[in-house]
Amino acid sequence: MIIDDDIDVLLSARLVLSPLFARVKTENDPYKIRQILEKEKFDVILMDMNYSAGETDGRTGLSHLKKITAISPSSSVVLMTAFANVQLAVEAMKFGANDFIIKPWNNEQLREIIRRILEPRLHKVDTFRDTEGPVGFEGMIGNSPAIQEIFRTIRKVSGTDANILITGENGTGKELVARALHKLSPRENQPFVTVDMGAVPESLFESELFGHKKGAFTDAREDRTGKFQMADGGTLFLDEIGNLSLTLQSRLLSALQTRSITPVGSDIPVPIHVRLVCATNNSLGKMVEEKSFRQDLLYRINTIEIRLPALRERKEDIPVIAAYYTEQYSRKYRSEPVTISPAAMQKLLQHPWPGNIRELQHSIERAVILCDGFEIRPADFIFQEAELPTVLPSHINLEEMEKQAIYNAIKKHEGNLTQAAKELGLGRTTLYRKMEKYGL
Repeated sequence: MIIDDDIDVLLSARLVLSPLFARVKTENDPYKIRQILEKEKFDVILMDMNYSAGETDGRTGLSHLKKITAISPSSSVVLMTAFANVQLAVEAMKFGANDFIIKPWNNEQLREIIRRILEPRLHKVDTFRDTEGPVGFEGMIGNSPAIQEIFRTIRKVSGTDANILITGENGTGKELVARALHKLSPRENQPFVTVDMGAVPESLFESELFGHKKGAFTDAREDRTGKFQMADGGTLFLDEIGNLSLTLQSRLLSALQTRSITPVGSDIPVPIHVRLVCATNNSLGKMVEEKSFRQDLLYRINTIEIRLPALRERKEDIPVIAAYYTEQYSRKYRSEPVTISPAAMQKLLQHPWPGNIRELQHSIERAVILCDGFEIRPADFIFQEAELPTVLPSHINLEEMEKQAIYNAIKKHEGNLTQAAKELGLGRTTLYRKMEKYGL
């Protein structure tokens, strides 16, 4: 967090420090410090010393420093001022400041101060921070080499305009990655627009993505802005892109090639300026071989591919993720904290997690609600192992499997389609469409 009453300083510091952090918050009112720190924790706080016109002695800054060290002792504090004062710097160190820098600063000097402060934390191997809960990155949790490599890739590519393709099984967190790419990009303050491509009917595709003019068709009673224009200047996230028909793939490719869209009922092209992020749980390479996905579209959307590992590929992250959700749901449903017994944790580690993190999250929530006492035991986790065959019979019908899976999920959740859709890893509209297809 950067605290200064000068907006230009906040902007400058944000630009310098954003590459070093998953998140940078700015605040121009120092009197909000207590309110902010009671809700959020920060690794480093960069704070100005003087806030009133003509003030040069740094007393206000020292007062706020005392608040910070009392409320958030784990935060490192770097003080900054336009007035060099060695005595003030020494006094600030006594009150808990980690370092002191004079404005205007040298960018590399500021970065070096921050790196030096953070170095001990970066080399820690604990799965938990001292007081801040599990190590996380933009809503994703884990210390395994596999997930840490994903975090590094996100940091590297987020500042570019390269089109990104996120692949991975249902429940691995593809939308979280898309949101992280947007949040860490220069487009952060612009729109982030999501489209579930599997839920867009072919007849409404152009209207949904490109918009339409009033009177373009029977029900077009007014102009409508399409998703591409909604995301102008920001990020457009196309989820389940592998579900597009070849006809719709062609229309999407045309828009990407020309960098423009034409609303239905208009003949005037509209330029588009979006960063495209797509996601799928399908193998698009295999679909290209089967001629069910256009190779030229694949080239367009995957300048960089980020493949998310399944939870079974990073089982060392299960304890920290389970502990995180146990704490969250304990706060939500219980009067006292709930813990997971060693035997129950062993059961979690042995489960293959076909639904990945989403399945683990729901399993924890159910166990926290239903367990007796305040310790989760192995019997509190009930997995449907019979639905997870390791070898599929050669005569299997994939549509029958999908129909049965949907039927089982709806039955399990007693007709609650929102919960059934979550378990299946589908958007609710997609679930409705598939129910209609299978006559469910």
